[in-house]
Amino acid sequence: MKIRRLSAWLFLSLTLLAGLGRLALAQEFPVGQTITIIVGFVAGGGTDTATRIIAKELAANLGQAVVVENKPGAGGMLAAQYVVNAKSDGTVLMLGSIGPMAVMPHLMKLSFDPLRDLAPITMGASFPNVLVVPPSLNITTLAEFIALAKKNPGKLTYASTGVGSAAHLAGELLGQRAGIEIVHIPYKGGSAAMIDLIGGRIEAYYSTPSSAASHIQSKKLVGLVTTGLTRPDALSGLPTIAESGYPEFNASNWYAYLAPGKTPTSILERWNTEFVKVLMTPAVREALLSHGLIPDPMSRQALAEYMAKESAIWKAVIQERNIKID
Repeated sequence: MKIRRLSAWLFLSLTLLAGLGRLALAQEFPVGQTITIIVGFVAGGGTDTATRIIAKELAANLGQAVVVENKPGAGGMLAAQYVVNAKSDGTVLMLGSIGPMAVMPHLMKLSFDPLRDLAPITMGASFPNVLVVPPSLNITTLAEFIALAKKNPGKLTYASTGVGSAAHLAGELLGQRAGIEIVHIPYKGGSAAMIDLIGGRIEAYYSTPSSAASHIQSKKLVGLVTTGLTRPDALSGLPTIAESGYPEFNASNWYAYLAPGKTPTSILERWNTEFVKVLMTPAVREALLSHGLIPDPMSRQALAEYMAKESAIWKAVIQERNIKID
């Protein structure tokens, strides 16, 4: 009799534990909580634009708040550090880019490894930068820009959104390939750089397509070339640097979504599903493309491999060009 009672108690206990386990798994994804996506740059630039478009659709799909929080500084590393130390429960995510994920780790000593301590979710979008100059320079082609730089070595300036950004590296690569010396001026965000460029305080800027397109159309700025291997739809009339005498030149930017490294795999996979669903939505794709951003959803494994490859490529460039943070 006692054995039967004990067996019944064990069965009931195991059944209860199994039920609690299933409930825990069901509640693992942060349903009903506010989701925060951290962006390591100031509001108004391409990173911010892409994330707000996607966040709005995520919020609608999930029926919960998805907010974008800007934490600029140190080329995106302040945001990365914040997310590395955040709760690993799926409520805090990060918009990662080439700088903090593939470049800055080779320029500064860090207390963490972005590729190890941030977990990949999916690629969001990729895009080239656009080399723009003010009309006052009286040039319209890359060849004229290079000729002007050669006549004035060390006098022309170009802006980027920070040391280690794709824009900075594009300038370094062009300097190397064309044999020109142009002074790099890093900014905390694209808006400030654009204001100074239009105001004539700098001579050139490797801008995002979303920031440059309207100014090119209004003739406030002159677009010379784009830095990727293909032309963005928003600026299809501009040649690439590769088409302008420098074959295989490629310095594209990309936006990927990540979470704290210890986030459970089930949460990461759910986030991958949600982000991919949004990125495949026609209205979202159209909105991103209109800003010169190419939607590029992929699996978590594919993103991990892509970021590792980018890190290796830019490490070699940094060493060859002896790029350092002042």
